[in-house]
Amino acid sequence: MPRATKGAARTKARKRILRAARGYWGTRSRHKQQAKITLTRAGAYAWRDRRQRRRNMRRLWITRITAACRMRGTRYSRFMNGLMHSGILLNRKMLSEIAIHDPATFDLLVEKSEAATKAPAANA
Repeated sequence: MPRATKGAARTKARKRILRAARGYWGTRSRHKQQAKITLTRAGAYAWRDRRQRRRNMRRLWITRITAACRMRGTRYSRFMNGLMHSGILLNRKMLSEIAIHDPATFDLLVEKSEAATKAPAANA
């Protein structure tokens, strides 16, 4: 009786890999070994870029807040410092959304921030 070497399991594994590599160019979508290497690389890029997307979004929010602050005659760092001292705990994503969609509220936040930064200087 011939020795069985994986049999159905090998076919199933090959199908799983090639199904995941569907749409890749040339050998990468047709040959199991190339597909496996490409999928490993793709997974590494996906993992890295999920983290980079978070970084990029934070940079975008900060840029938007900076632009909104400059329109109101203050700097980003002073604005954020004032918010911290006044006890307003809004994250950068929310501040950026407020700056875009509700400028009147952002004006109030800038006023509170300025008031909080001037108060400690008067006491000292």
